[in-house]
Order: sequence, then C-alpha cells, then structure tokens
Amino acid sequence: MSDDETPPAELSHAGAVVDKAIEYMAGQNLPPVAIASALLGGAMGLLAREMPDDAIIRVLNNAIASVRNGELKRTEH
Repeated sequence: MSDDETPPAELSHAGAVVDKAIEYMAGQNLPPVAIASALLGGAMGLLAREMPDDAIIRVLNNAIASVRNGELKRTEH
C-alpha cells in the first residue's frame, strides 16, 4: 500500500478496535508500557500462528527500520 492509498476496511476496523482497547486499559490506570507490552505480545502470538518465522522477521525488521528512521519519535503533548 502506498502513502496515498486508503487502508483496507478490515485494517481500519481492526485499528479502531485496538484504539478502543487501549483507551479502556488506560482508563483502568494500567501503565502505558504494560499496555504496549501486552499488545505486542498478543500481536507476536497471532503472527506466530499465521506466518512463518522468516516473514515475522521481515515485519520486525521493518519496525526496527521505522524506529531508526525516526518515524516513531515521541511527540510532546
């Protein structure tokens, strides 16, 4: 998907559900690192059930590249 394409409806829906789950957990006063760790662990488990290891490594390498490129820089509120 290129930058100017709209994400598929399933991705938008899944993202909205995850956003609501994060909002709920934050409302339960769970620490942000605990929330993120739980979401990452769940995502890794799902990937492990659905993809071969080499594909998971490519996903993780893309995530690492995003961090190194500054795409995930923390913004001040």
